[in-house]
Amino acid sequence: MTEVAKNNAAPTAPNAQAPRRPAQAGGRGGRGGGRGGNERGGQREGGRGGRGGDRRGRPEREVREFEQKLLELNRVTRVTKGGKRMRFRATLIVGDRKGRVGYGTAKGLDVSMAIDKAYRQAKKNVLTIPLVNETLPHQVEYKFAAAKVLLKPAPKGTGLKAGGPTRMILELAGVPNAVSKLLGSNNKINNAKATFSALKKLGSLKKKTEASAS
Repeated sequence: MTEVAKNNAAPTAPNAQAPRRPAQAGGRGGRGGGRGGNERGGQREGGRGGRGGDRRGRPEREVREFEQKLLELNRVTRVTKGGKRMRFRATLIVGDRKGRVGYGTAKGLDVSMAIDKAYRQAKKNVLTIPLVNETLPHQVEYKFAAAKVLLKPAPKGTGLKAGGPTRMILELAGVPNAVSKLLGSNNKINNAKATFSALKKLGSLKKKTEASAS
């Protein structure tokens, strides 16, 4: 080549780069393919959806048979050789509003543990209340420690004329009409125990009357 042809040739840029090679099929997928184009990425996405529908893996809530209400929650302390040991005491009332009601008292290191233990204990102490014409069959009275409770039947449309733990127990039991009176102590646990003992007395008296009639 002559010197004139060399001078007329276009100079090459010093920073010019070679053209990029096209992405090969079956490779990593490039930026446009993203993680979804990778087989491993597809397996991961499929694996997350197959855990039962909950992405966080949280267990489903248990459907409980009885409705529960917390009567009292206290923090109790026991003095030991190594120091004071603090726990929580929960008193729970459970019922299905269809004539069955129970109560339980339990202790635990935290509130949730104490409530769960009290619920299990309350299910063991469930009793059935006999109802006649949507009210109690007869008047009953019971005394537990310094607490005294009086339960009386009421006509339809009266509702519940009760207070304190007795009202909570009758509501969860599903008693539509009744009248009650609390005498003596203001201790919630003793009043609840007196109410349950009076309701048990209702059932025992009904069994005795049925046995005598037969």
